[in-house]
Amino acid sequence: MAEMAKETYNPKGMPPPVGPYSNAVASASGRMVFIAGQVAYDAEGKVVGKGDVAAQTRQVMENIELGLEAAGATFEDVVKVVNYITDIDEFSKMAAVRREYLKEPHPVSTLVEVSALMEPDLIIEIEAIAIVPEG
Repeated sequence: MAEMAKETYNPKGMPPPVGPYSNAVASASGRMVFIAGQVAYDAEGKVVGKGDVAAQTRQVMENIELGLEAAGATFEDVVKVVNYITDIDEFSKMAAVRREYLKEPHPVSTLVEVSALMEPDLIIEIEAIAIVPEG
């Protein structure tokens, strides 16, 4: 396995992370991979898990994993995720699924509650940035 492409920091004085993320990430040299915001569509473009944030998060993470693999990356290479959710009260369910995919050292993360996504049945969207180590 190649050398890690990131170092994470949770310095004293900053609030401790609540969930699978770090406060700061420094990337080593490598190739950047950008994964567009993924929603809970399956390979045929149908919504998976209508009304179920955990099921939708799992589909989103699986979609991200496919994009990462296509670019020669894994979740270990992810340095940043941005999460959009339509109901912040569902955050703990989303976070539980994300923990299955985002292992330490965690990427930095932003969570935003939005009024809607591109269609009414979608309740979660996540985008990712990864740094793939050289060599």
